[in-house]
Amino acid sequence: MPEFTTNQWAILFLVLVLGWLLGLVSRSGGRKWKRAYQAERDARADEQAELEAARARVAELEAARPAPVLAPSPSTAGAVVEEPVVAEPVTTTEALDLTRDDLSLIRGIGAAGQRRLNEEGIYRYSDITGLTPAEEAELEKRLGADDGYIEQEQWREQAALLESGQVDQHRATFG
Repeated sequence: MPEFTTNQWAILFLVLVLGWLLGLVSRSGGRKWKRAYQAERDARADEQAELEAARARVAELEAARPAPVLAPSPSTAGAVVEEPVVAEPVTTTEALDLTRDDLSLIRGIGAAGQRRLNEEGIYRYSDITGLTPAEEAELEKRLGADDGYIEQEQWREQAALLESGQVDQHRATFG
């Protein structure tokens, strides 16, 4: 066995003590990860419970849906043939057309401008073409744009072309 000097023994002792201290400090991390795992597991269980409650509610609503009303058909004389009576559609937010036009195609808007316009409630080309001069000025203020910016960039004209499906002409005219 090689011989060690006093300094080497002292360094070896310090390394062992530091390793022991490092082991003590890192030991408490196991409890931290266990708590995080339990919190995640509980959150997942809550999400599953909410999902099951939503599914049960959907099943309940589907079961409560009224059956179609059958009425005799006036087109057949004497014979009783039943045809379903179609009810008027109910307009709800689920039934509304919530599609959005790509407003970023309009020169002067871009992707960031589209997000800001969507926040202002403008989603379609028809929303832009229908702006009055007063609404236009108010929108410019809310967007932080210079006065007359919408008119200068010809948003209405661009929106009208895009709304009518003339994308190629829009590109040729406005770039």
